[in-house]
Amino acid sequence: MNRAFSPFVKSLLFAVLAVSGVASAAEHAAPAAKVDPAKGGSLYADGDNARGLPACVSCHGAAGNSTIAANPKLAGQPEAYIYKQLVNFASPSRSNPVMSTYAKMLSDDEKKNIAAYLSTQAQKPGAAKNKDTIELGKKIYRGGIAEKNVPACASCHGPAGGGIPALYPRLAGQHQDYTVAQLTAFRGDGRKNSVEMSTISKRLSDDEMKAVADYVAGLK
Repeated sequence: MNRAFSPFVKSLLFAVLAVSGVASAAEHAAPAAKVDPAKGGSLYADGDNARGLPACVSCHGAAGNSTIAANPKLAGQPEAYIYKQLVNFASPSRSNPVMSTYAKMLSDDEKKNIAAYLSTQAQKPGAAKNKDTIELGKKIYRGGIAEKNVPACASCHGPAGGGIPALYPRLAGQHQDYTVAQLTAFRGDGRKNSVEMSTISKRLSDDEMKAVADYVAGLK
């Protein structure tokens, strides 16, 4: 009888030992580094000369409030979204000559620290500039374009443009030029990290993109 059950007992013993080994390894594994916004702020403001990593502030402005229309405001963006974009820049899903280079230089912890820092910064408000298209932009943002099967932007980005962490960015107050550039990139498959936006942007005309980009720039 004992011989008949011997293989089973041995297998069970090995399984128990294996599980115990995994548990023991987990117990002794180094704890994950705590996200540190202060370190992120330092790297954002000063860069790292030893690695040839420039200060983020040089392109994205003090505390993430870019004054250059082609570069996005990052202040107040959801932390998880900023982190995701930095990870994407280091992969083929969001290729950019500048950002891809620097994102690859950042460790995972540094990406998280920078994201944590920027998410706590207050964004300086923007403003809509084209009174002739403000109603069109408002209509698209709030209600979409039914005949083109374009959903309301607010359904994902929120009624006030605040975004949803990790999934959808804050659009409120963003530079018009930057928003149009991203919609154009999604439409031409130059940016590949959102299936939804790639699909939706292909249904928008240039004028519709400009109208909605101008409208969200004035959201607060």
